[in-house]
Amino acid sequence: MGHHLGSKSSIVPLIDRLNKYPIGLVDCEKLREILALLFDEREAFVASRFPLEEATLPELSKLTKFSEDELLPLLERMADKGLVMDMPYGGEVYYLLLPGLIGFFELTFMKNRSDLPLPHLALLMREYLEESQAGEFFGSKTPLTRSLLYEEHIPVTSEVTSYDRAREIIREAGFGAAGMCYCRHKKEHLGETCAKGAPVEGICISLGSAARFMARRGFAQEKSVDELLALLDKARALNLTHITDNIRHKPSFICNCCSCCCELLAGVQMGYLNGVAKTGFCAVIDKDQCNYCGACFRACNVKAIALPKEVRFEQKSDRYALVAEEICLGCGACISACKQGALRMIPATSRELPPLKRKDLYMQILKEKKRLTPFVVSGVKKSLRNLLKKKSVNKTIPIIGE
Repeated sequence: MGHHLGSKSSIVPLIDRLNKYPIGLVDCEKLREILALLFDEREAFVASRFPLEEATLPELSKLTKFSEDELLPLLERMADKGLVMDMPYGGEVYYLLLPGLIGFFELTFMKNRSDLPLPHLALLMREYLEESQAGEFFGSKTPLTRSLLYEEHIPVTSEVTSYDRAREIIREAGFGAAGMCYCRHKKEHLGETCAKGAPVEGICISLGSAARFMARRGFAQEKSVDELLALLDKARALNLTHITDNIRHKPSFICNCCSCCCELLAGVQMGYLNGVAKTGFCAVIDKDQCNYCGACFRACNVKAIALPKEVRFEQKSDRYALVAEEICLGCGACISACKQGALRMIPATSRELPPLKRKDLYMQILKEKKRLTPFVVSGVKKSLRNLLKKKSVNKTIPIIGE
């Protein structure tokens, strides 16, 4: 028989454990209800006992006091639900507890499910993210995610690094899959649809080990490099913004995001202007070419284009649009929308260099939030030692240490 759970809920210890990640979960009644729907009591207890680094079945058995025979089906169920990530490697399986964001919140809505009250969860998650979680998610100087370029709109005189090119990231990943858009699927359960007509199915790209996990557990379908590149073209035809991990080495996903559904871009529109890291470019408008048709307003996914407030126009025909550089992500999604040729990309006045690897990103965010505790540092060091010992498990879902 496994560990006796007793009458005390495991939700609070689970929240404490999840708050060891750079993006924690702000405790409130809505969060507890969400977690109680996603985790049953035994799953919540097991999750609360996970170390920061990946762990094997025997290691988790010792930590939870569950027998291996009892624990294995539980871990398998949690992997199917997207609560933990399983990583087969060298004849062993390593398990990793996923963060809430970016993690099991998203995976909850990345496949069709009958085991959860999805409309109720969609409403709970929306309210929780708006009322409690936005400050935590966007609360560090270093963002968790960054935008990518439509490189075809960059001047030929400008140098574009490979980590800024969505196509190069896909080519270098070696394995990819495409799955449901979490944001649009969630909005469907709220009775809403994308204003741009962007698809729900098969539009979000996962890469590397993350893609293998997603494909294996039914959250995405494996795709060839050519199929993923075609998916980028489809997203660009809809003026969607590419969003990826804010790292230069082995990003794990490319989401194709719109202004009306994406929660990351909603954060920018709410006033977290640096909530998504910008590219090294910015859109500008030639006022002499602009006829103020409004096409670029609709194309921009962060509402960075508007009528200049400081200019008083005598007649409507004299109006022109202006790009706010402090808001513009520099993605280039707006450029093709302008039929007057008034929009172009130029180098931005400044840009923060993205961290090299995920462990660097996470350490940086933890440091900025003053959460770099001895426990976290110890977890990072142990994870790195394990990686060296295992000759790299090559994790690409957001976790502490890589």
